[in-house]
Amino acid sequence: MIPPIANNFVAGETYGEALDHVSELNERDVAGILNLLGEHYEDREAANSDTEEYIALVNAIAERAVDACISVKPSQLGLEIGEELFQENLDRIIDAADCFVWVDMEDHETTDVTLDAFEKHTRATDGNVGVCVQANLVRTGDDLTRLADLPGKVRLVKGAYDESPSIAHKGKDTVDAVYRDNLEFMFKEFDDGIGVGSHDPAMIDYAKELHEEYGTPYEVQMLTGVRESAQFELATEVPVYQYVPYGTKWFSYFYRRIRERKSNILFAARAIVGN
Repeated sequence: MIPPIANNFVAGETYGEALDHVSELNERDVAGILNLLGEHYEDREAANSDTEEYIALVNAIAERAVDACISVKPSQLGLEIGEELFQENLDRIIDAADCFVWVDMEDHETTDVTLDAFEKHTRATDGNVGVCVQANLVRTGDDLTRLADLPGKVRLVKGAYDESPSIAHKGKDTVDAVYRDNLEFMFKEFDDGIGVGSHDPAMIDYAKELHEEYGTPYEVQMLTGVRESAQFELATEVPVYQYVPYGTKWFSYFYRRIRERKSNILFAARAIVGN
C-alpha cells in the first residue's frame, strides 16, 4: 500500500486506480497522461511485461472513455537491452493505442534514439505521437529546429537530469532564459501543438502571451500532487494535462520528486491536512 504522503504524487498501484484518478480529474476539466512507473530495465522479461501492461492500459482507456493518453520511457521498453527491443515494444503499444502516445526523454545518451523513434512514429501515425525535450541541454535548440516540420506534439521541460556542464546549461536563471527562448521558437515555428511542461507561473504566463501573439495551440502539463489547485484554475482557460504515474515501483519516483524540490513535501503535507 502506498503511504498517504507518497499517495499525493502517485495515483495508485494499478491502472484501475489510476483511471479512477483520471475520471476525477476529468470532472474538473483536466485530462491525464498516464505513466506506468519503471525504467532502466536490463531484463527482457521486465520490458515485455510493462509493454503488455501498457497495451492493457490503452484498451482500458478506450473502454472507460476517459480523457487520457499515455507516456512511456525508452529504458522501460528495453532500450538498455537493445534498440531493436525498444522499437519493437514501442511499435506494439502504438499499434494498440487509440489514444495519444507520448515518449518521455531520459538522459542525454538516449536523446538521438528517442528523437529518431518519434520521427518514425509521428510520420506513420500522422501526428498521434509526442516527444519530450529538455531546455537545459545545449543541443535542444538544434533539436527543435529538426522537430518543427514534423507532425505531432513536443513537450518542453526544463530538465531534471544532472548533466555535465559541457553539454548542459547550468543555473536557474540561465535555464529559465533558455526555456523562454525555446518556447518562443516553438510558438513561432510549430503547427501541431506544444506541451508546456512546467509548474513555473512565469513560464505558464509567458506561454499564454506567446499563444495570444502566434495562435499556436498548446497545453499545460503538470505533475500529480504539485500545484493541483493551479491546474484546476488553469483548466478554465487552456487545456491542462496532469502527468499521472502509477504502479508498484512508486518509491523511487516519490523519492526523486522530493529530492528535486523539497517544497514538494509541503505540497503533500498540506494536501493531507486539507489546507
